Amino acid sequence: MSVAPLLKTPLHALHLELGARMVPFAGYEMPVQYPAGILAEHQWCRASAALFDVSHMGQVRLVGDDAAAALETLVPVDVQGLGVGKQRYAFFTNGTGGILDDLMVTRRAHDLLLIVNAACKEADTRHLVDEIGSRCHVEPLPDRALLALQGPQAVAALARLSPGVAALTFMTGGGFTLAGASCYVTRSGYTGEDGFEISVPLESAADLARVLLAEPEVKPAGLGARDTLRLEAGLCLYGHDIDTTTTPVEAGLTWAIQKVRRPGGARAGGYPGAATIESQLATATMRRRVGLVGLERVPVREGAELFDARGHKIGRVTSGTVGPTVGQPIAMGWLGAEHAQAHHEVLADVRGKRLPMRVTPLPFTPHRYHRG
Repeated sequence: MSVAPLLKTPLHALHLELGARMVPFAGYEMPVQYPAGILAEHQWCRASAALFDVSHMGQVRLVGDDAAAALETLVPVDVQGLGVGKQRYAFFTNGTGGILDDLMVTRRAHDLLLIVNAACKEADTRHLVDEIGSRCHVEPLPDRALLALQGPQAVAALARLSPGVAALTFMTGGGFTLAGASCYVTRSGYTGEDGFEISVPLESAADLARVLLAEPEVKPAGLGARDTLRLEAGLCLYGHDIDTTTTPVEAGLTWAIQKVRRPGGARAGGYPGAATIESQLATATMRRRVGLVGLERVPVREGAELFDARGHKIGRVTSGTVGPTVGQPIAMGWLGAEHAQAHHEVLADVRGKRLPMRVTPLPFTPHRYHRG
């Protein structure tokens, strides 16, 4: 069986020039780390500003007067109430309430801009075309790259290129010219820090990245640091912490289902799996996504099974690392509801040893978003 060659982002040559270690990820050859290493990249993002290439993500625009109402038939989120320049987290659901993908939705003056996960972007585009293509125009944007500038000094660096970006607040966006390129910038990200995601024309992406990296606050960071940062921030990774078998309620994502889309709301239901999700909103679920802190120094990785003191299997770890900021093993995973209480202790199986972990509220590191 022939294996498709790995795709490359427009920053590929720059990654090699910077000494990145490249790995396959979601069909792309991507930088996992640079010579400084994951720990240094993580700490630099928490203290200053890190530049991530996230051009493997999918960008799709929905065009038409009916686009927001149409999208609401696929997500349990308030899209119609979204003001121009406002962004919202959402998820596509299936008929049983499972999550097909999570995504970001931004209302712009003449369209909706969707950012979807790399591994799901083809399936998501087909889903959109099949389900709502008769109600709005679904336009993938393969001619756009995506850069994420994250960290407390991101605004200082980016504002030198266009001072207006400093006026954005968390989950808002606007059009800006950066290093001569026409970009759409949102104040958002996947690290728990203040920062920006920048949709930039493909042909301008490498030049913009070089300009940003020339700023004293900015250094490059790869997928390794992106993962440790998002895990400390308690943010889900699709295909690991959430998937088609997990519902938003089980996953603790009910904050993303606005009142208007809940039972009793003006636009309740009407999306796939609504009956399941609405039932779970009204009653307790059998299991929950939780944060876990290791009580010993050994990291507990994805796939580790979780047990109670009597040796009964009660769950599984879905993401795990040693948190560079918190300085101890951290993980997210699924537990039966009776074990998912804060401070409850469970045992993780790591190579045949049962290691104690404590259920802890998320996030592990406080979010530092700029809310204005």
